[in-house]
Amino acid sequence: MHLASQYLAAAAISFVPKKDDDSHTNLGWSNEKKQLETHPLSSSGDILALNYNTFSLEWNSPKNDASFTLDGKTHQQVLEWLVKTSKAFLDKVYTYEFHYDLPYTINASYAFKLNASKLKELASLRTLAQSSLVATLKETGLESDVRIWPHHFDSGAYASLNDDIAVGFGLAIPDALVNEHYFYISGYKGHNGLDTSNFDALSLGEWKNDGFKGAVLPATKINKDQAVQFFTEAINTYI
Repeated sequence: MHLASQYLAAAAISFVPKKDDDSHTNLGWSNEKKQLETHPLSSSGDILALNYNTFSLEWNSPKNDASFTLDGKTHQQVLEWLVKTSKAFLDKVYTYEFHYDLPYTINASYAFKLNASKLKELASLRTLAQSSLVATLKETGLESDVRIWPHHFDSGAYASLNDDIAVGFGLAIPDALVNEHYFYISGYKGHNGLDTSNFDALSLGEWKNDGFKGAVLPATKINKDQAVQFFTEAINTYI
């Protein structure tokens, strides 16, 4: 799904005016439709989506819709469909090019394969993350969009606590820090992570200070209330 999400990122790079912070490439998550969505790609509101329920790419347009099931399809077939439909919907040329590197590669013959149970699990995690982040922002009075960044594939928010300090928090995919999906939060002064070595222990999760400076909470068996508790307690510690 990380690889499949790059089709949406490439559409944003192709069709959305560039922003210095790369936010034109980030994606939204629809709890209702269980799909990743680009920013509007045209003045008419056309978006490209990656639907977890149907394992398909979808054009959602005021004029017309189109979908392309990924199961069994190769990377080359996906690109051919995107080039054709981009011309039909937007009358623009779709290009699959990036200004960042991913931790893995894809070639023309790479084929997607549906794993329905895993896909349902991943959709549930995205929905949990979206709901928890929105609830945390409401609880704390902080302001931020909740977006998925295609490079790291995390669902995240970023908010200022005061003129000097900001926090980034969200749901990350498994990596060297935690070998499963996990909630994270980190405080920053400018571009520097804030030292957490003297912080009091959290009720849920734990502080890290070696490399990554912040707190983490493995997402397995965590519900929305617990996620909000983790984020809120950490935010209050930074405050």
